[in-house]
Amino acid sequence: MTAPLRVLHAVTLHSPTGAFGGPVRVALNLAHGLRDRGHEPRLLALADGFGPVPPTDVEGVPARLYPARRVLPLGFSGLTSPALLARAGRLVRGADVVHVHLARDLVTLPVALAALRARVPLVLQTHGMVDLSGRLLAKVLDALAVRRALRGAAAVLYLTGHERRDLDAVAGAPLPHAVRLVNGVPRQEPRPAPEGPPRILYAARLQARKRPRDFVAAVPEVLRHHPDARFVVAGPDEGELPAVRALVDGLGLRERVTFVGALAPDQVLDELRRAHVYVLPSVDEPFPMSVLESLSVGTPAVVTVSNGLASAVREAGAGRVVADASGLAGAVLELLEPTAAGESSAAAHALAGSAFSLDAVVDELLAVYGRAAGGQARSQA
Repeated sequence: MTAPLRVLHAVTLHSPTGAFGGPVRVALNLAHGLRDRGHEPRLLALADGFGPVPPTDVEGVPARLYPARRVLPLGFSGLTSPALLARAGRLVRGADVVHVHLARDLVTLPVALAALRARVPLVLQTHGMVDLSGRLLAKVLDALAVRRALRGAAAVLYLTGHERRDLDAVAGAPLPHAVRLVNGVPRQEPRPAPEGPPRILYAARLQARKRPRDFVAAVPEVLRHHPDARFVVAGPDEGELPAVRALVDGLGLRERVTFVGALAPDQVLDELRRAHVYVLPSVDEPFPMSVLESLSVGTPAVVTVSNGLASAVREAGAGRVVADASGLAGAVLELLEPTAAGESSAAAHALAGSAFSLDAVVDELLAVYGRAAGGQARSQA
């Protein structure tokens, strides 16, 4: 039997509200899958919202969480922890593989560089966060650290061809160890057909790129055909909540739109099971976990054409794909028709269980780890 692998998953921030979004969910899903195979994953991240003493595990995964400290007014990129940075070298040396969910920030970049210095096999997964950017700070970080991390990693995982092209451009040359790895979701039982009035769900961060206002703007047209419909807005606020609430009030929808705030992962799944349709209006979304989770329970999804899952949703009939916000209401209305609702729900569950199975993703990831460890051993020899 192969010896258990000690895998350190490094992400930027973990919080009760899920403020950092998909990368943390991906890291935890992979950690659960690795643990089920007998390996020993550990999570390393900043912590925010837990009080002075962060938890020592997250969903049963052992964790080293350090209280976040803001040192620059740059969103997540301005957060760090002197204690984490001081111990990064020791933490990576305790792992057989360091898997960094890389962003241009003061957590994942230093951990990646520490792994390179310690000559521990490094696997990077960027989730679309390392794009080709014209911003001055991005260019400086790329020159100082990102390029070195990308070139030195044993493997760089990407989701889409667009992300691969950006990574090659940031690295300054084609990355020889780039590997496409989709996000996976644990298998879920399909939800029974929801009862009661139509329930339409938005569950994502309330930020401009996610377009929560487009969700609200589609409500009146849906209500014209389904006057009893209910609409739920879930997710932590990242600046859009006041504008979304103002639009709700301006359209006279206060009695129809419910704001439930940030939800824990199990609560998100509960909301997805209760929903007739899930809507994510965001643009240029690489591979949203919320859509995969929606598909996993059999809730059809409405996404825009620039969503990385758009082609899979369209081809499987697991929801609807719209060109822009003007098509959201029509897509929702189609999916509320009884025949379309049943067919798309079954297709959604089947798609998640085949193309995006967590078991299959973990199989591929373990092969990546094996090659990374083997390459590192040959390099040291």
